[in-house]
Amino acid sequence: MSQAAAGQGAMLSVVIPAYNEEPRILNSLHRIAAYLEGTDRPHEILVVDDGSTDGTARVVRDFAADCAACRLLRNAVNRGKGAAVRRGALAAAGDFILMSDADLSTPIEEVEKLLRLMAEKEGDVAVGSRSLFLSDVRVRQPLLRQSMGRLFNVFVRTLVLRGIQDTQCGFKCFTRRAARVIFARQRIDGFCFDVETLLIARRSGLRVLEVPVVWIDSPDSRVHIVAAPARMFVDLLRIVLAEWQGRYDPRRRDG
Repeated sequence: MSQAAAGQGAMLSVVIPAYNEEPRILNSLHRIAAYLEGTDRPHEILVVDDGSTDGTARVVRDFAADCAACRLLRNAVNRGKGAAVRRGALAAAGDFILMSDADLSTPIEEVEKLLRLMAEKEGDVAVGSRSLFLSDVRVRQPLLRQSMGRLFNVFVRTLVLRGIQDTQCGFKCFTRRAARVIFARQRIDGFCFDVETLLIARRSGLRVLEVPVVWIDSPDSRVHIVAAPARMFVDLLRIVLAEWQGRYDPRRRDG
């Protein structure tokens, strides 16, 4: 389909990975649903509950009972954000598929910036960024998280993915075709999946755009300050090895 279809006639799927989000998921769902209903754009909301041990699934199920556009997908065990996003993206029916964090650190309204640029520049993937000149970071992460994020980004740009300033912002939009190509090959289940998805996009000849967005850090982060970065660096090495082995070559069928 033409990228110009990013207007009112194109269906938008919003995929929300969720793990133990009971305290805030309902408010986020109300905000997303109200916004989408106000656009008159065909839409759906897919919440992927990634093995939550609290009442996340119940809250989403109750909300979906009154919101026909909302669906709940459940992983029996906690597999990781990458696994949750992959499941939602492959299940989505939209012409465009937005990945959004449950805390809405990037407000849902920012999707218009991504869709607009995808239409103007015929992009296949739009990456929300906190690191561009026009990015609007209103509440920053704690200094330690910022420092670790910057260090991780240096390794990413040095080893596998040059030219993208912020791979880890949880606000990305894909055309349906791009999502099928990328998530059929994506394998990393943890937080480093963002790097893998963008690398697959690049290797598949898809056009990746970086878009400055609003960011308001959530103080109630689900990301463990030590364990998560450690696993991300291990997963980054797995991606580097896979890249050296040619596993992201689109001509390979065993990716």
